Amino acid sequence: MDKDSSLQQLNEIRAMMERSSRFISLSGLSGIAAGIIALIGSAFIFFYLNFDTRYFDVERYFREGMYHFSYYDAMIILITAFVVLVLALGSAIYFTTTKARKKGLNIWTRTTKLLLYNVAIPIVTGGVFCLILLYYRVIFLIAPSTLIFYGLALLNGSKYTLPEIQWLGVSEILLGLVACMLPGYGLLFWALGFGVLHILYGGVMYMKYETSNAKQ
Repeated sequence: MDKDSSLQQLNEIRAMMERSSRFISLSGLSGIAAGIIALIGSAFIFFYLNFDTRYFDVERYFREGMYHFSYYDAMIILITAFVVLVLALGSAIYFTTTKARKKGLNIWTRTTKLLLYNVAIPIVTGGVFCLILLYYRVIFLIAPSTLIFYGLALLNGSKYTLPEIQWLGVSEILLGLVACMLPGYGLLFWALGFGVLHILYGGVMYMKYETSNAKQ
């Protein structure tokens, strides 16, 4: 009995240390929801552009000049991206707070603040960089840049949350680099990175951390 009691105490101490050092309330459902929202946003942009290949064909982009892309089209795309971001963040907050309440955990802790701080630096830097690209109308690099900076943000904040986030960050960075080499397919890579990868990783996290825990 003494041995079992000591083992239980050690497990409780380890669980307390994990809760204090990592943000473990992140829900896999938030990743799935964010991925679905991103795919809807990507489809809207694609339909809005009427499948116009000049926005996806980089050779034609350079051949016709740097200024054929209207600011109106760019603003529609930016507004769509902003709406996708807000909805994705909203779903993340909803599912994460719901998970935290079920486990009786406090969501706003020092670890949460550190996570947000480490994620915000690459995100804000990437946002400013993309605005600079827009100013100079280097449109074809905006989608790859968002993937790269988002991946850096996930990688930077992964030490404060679940290990799967690190691999998601690496995947986003690699996808962004490949997109730089194939700029005519920027929107497709954007949908893959923010849509498909989020759904895949969200599903893995849900099955690993939420479904398995519910069965215990």
